[in-house]
Amino acid sequence: MFADYTTNELVSIFAMQGFSGLILFSVFLLMALGLAIIFGQMGIINMAHGEFMILGAYVTYITSELCATYFPNLFAGYFFVAIIFAFLVCGLFGAFIEWVMIRHLYSRPLDTLLATWGLSLIMQQIFRSVFGAREVGVTLPDWLMGSYPITDMIDLPINGVFVMVLTVFITLGVYFLMQKTRFGKQTRAVVLNREMAGAIGINTNRVDRFTYALGCGIAGIAGATFTMIGSTGPTSGQQYIVDTFLIVVFGGVSSLIGTIASAFSISQAQSIMEFFLTGSTAKVLTLLTVVFILMLRPQGLFALKVRR
Repeated sequence: MFADYTTNELVSIFAMQGFSGLILFSVFLLMALGLAIIFGQMGIINMAHGEFMILGAYVTYITSELCATYFPNLFAGYFFVAIIFAFLVCGLFGAFIEWVMIRHLYSRPLDTLLATWGLSLIMQQIFRSVFGAREVGVTLPDWLMGSYPITDMIDLPINGVFVMVLTVFITLGVYFLMQKTRFGKQTRAVVLNREMAGAIGINTNRVDRFTYALGCGIAGIAGATFTMIGSTGPTSGQQYIVDTFLIVVFGGVSSLIGTIASAFSISQAQSIMEFFLTGSTAKVLTLLTVVFILMLRPQGLFALKVRR
């Protein structure tokens, strides 16, 4: 597999694929952060999480089209506005879904799986009816175009660097929210002991709604970043939902560090193997490796420690 390449070529290949893996890692991590909050904190198997990502991508697409048509002078900064809109739209829609459907299905994980899977199909059809079956792409501002030349064979795309920087800020924000704020403390209390949390005055229903909305909002941000590296279609979210669940389970439920480590290892493995093998083969080998590790360590890489 490596015999056909020189040492310099291999170094360049691993560097470029490693950077591509970091971009994929950024999207995976943003998706996994939202899903880890919903699945890890609430025990909800949200099969529509990929569709919330695509909703954020479509919100970004609409924002870019409106800005290019009506506010061309502000087009250079539209992406920051699109990120805010994607978070708010997906978060508010997530809160509505939790109030209408999810709150009636707590402690029934199989029912939440089936209900959110049905929701994903409904959202896909809505996307198809509104935007059409063909994929759409956003127009990036000029300052996000181009690349930084590192060597004669290695270039770093500017939009990829932006995605990674944004992911770092979002991850730090989630850590601060869950570890340092009153909402985060209440959420962790509900996770550890819902009955006791309710007994000391925590409104568990409100915490659940805010948690679900937050997870969906972060998925919307993931969708906004997704538009920078790929086109958006009604079923694009399905390509990421399995990998996202795999990342959350492999890293350890309710573990932010585990989610980061899992997203990094899986994205890098897929990116490098896809260059030398086919994409499907890379996914299969990655899946088999993760399943083997989970057989030895079923709680994931980093398990939440609780007193028993």
